[in-house]
Amino acid sequence: MSDPGEPPAPGTRRPSGERPGGTDGPASIERLSTEARRARESANPPSDPPDADVALEAARDGLGPVVARYVRARTGDQERLSSGQMDGLHRATNDWLAVYALGYGVETDPDVTVREAAELLVETHDIVATAGLLTGVPDG
Repeated sequence: MSDPGEPPAPGTRRPSGERPGGTDGPASIERLSTEARRARESANPPSDPPDADVALEAARDGLGPVVARYVRARTGDQERLSSGQMDGLHRATNDWLAVYALGYGVETDPDVTVREAAELLVETHDIVATAGLLTGVPDG
């Protein structure tokens, strides 16, 4: 099994049963942020864009857990996110959106809050559609 602190290389899948942020309980915000940063730093444009599989995985396996972590914290009375945690979720959101867009050969530096992503996900019920609407990729 790969190190849960390392994101899978774009275009590859996590081993069966391995979740972003590790395998135990809700993913830590620090780990989600680190995974997103590493994924963005290691991402390269596809040689023959689009590579929809890379984009799909960035949305589903990257952005999805980040937004889910935010929603879990915001829908319960158990946890209040600090400004540092919100900053980590903000960075992770934008790193995964950048990886998503790069899967279509589009280099971008988005500035989207995790709250915006969560609100759009509530409307679309689809994390891939949410990533597409937030980046304007693939259809603009």
